[in-house]
Amino acid sequence: MVAQLPDPIKIFRRAGDLRIHTFISSFTDDNIANATHIIESKNKLVLVDGQFLVPYALQFRKYANSIGKKIERIYLSHRHPDHWFGLGAAFSDIPIYALQETIEFLKQDGQASLQDHWKLGNLVPNSLVIPEETVRAGEEIIDGVKYVFDEVVNTEIDFLLTIGLPDVGVFIAQDLIYSGTHLYLTKYMEHWIGILQNMLLSDYDLFLPGHGFPADKNEVAKNIEYLSVAMGAVGKGLTNDTFKRFMLESFPERKCPAIFDIYMPRLFDNASEF
Repeated sequence: MVAQLPDPIKIFRRAGDLRIHTFISSFTDDNIANATHIIESKNKLVLVDGQFLVPYALQFRKYANSIGKKIERIYLSHRHPDHWFGLGAAFSDIPIYALQETIEFLKQDGQASLQDHWKLGNLVPNSLVIPEETVRAGEEIIDGVKYVFDEVVNTEIDFLLTIGLPDVGVFIAQDLIYSGTHLYLTKYMEHWIGILQNMLLSDYDLFLPGHGFPADKNEVAKNIEYLSVAMGAVGKGLTNDTFKRFMLESFPERKCPAIFDIYMPRLFDNASEF
């Protein structure tokens, strides 16, 4: 399940003292190309999400440490385990910030989510880390960089933290965008399309996804197309394996088909949220 990428981390934008680093886990069928990010400013590092499986989380931390600057904080974008499991493996010593709804979910259901993934053995952490700092919509200057925080509801997840860096044209969308991979679909697809359409009208030109490589507005538009086709398929009554086969045939260029088996029980069969 865990495959070493030849070059899992790249710098995707440079502007003055600022560097944007993205770490991407494996694209193999059993993985879903989790993308986590580092905003490197003059004196500090700000990280976004902590990876899923322990080996990738440890590798991500090792790289962050190698930059040689203080890790100021980590922002957790949302409650899906592929974004927070790695915090317990590699970042328990770092201040973690999240939306209040994400914090409450982890307090109530985080331990059950860990236990629900027991089949992964030592690929998941032994401990749960609960963020202690709440993020609210608004602006903050961190080490000379302007951050714009927002809470987006009812898209790929019920509550999602987004982070804009308007002075450098970077929008950290996480799971609003799946770049080159199949999307994790939910009952909120129509509203999700509306959010993506607004992103097309924004001044941002580099979008950091939660899965796959950083992308431009062309990928945002492709996500809209994917969601539109999926909505049409659901509207025609396609479910489970029939739906999966249709989407794979419709988008053969997209990677990480294992995502279907994760979300389809929730989308069609009312399975547990974690």
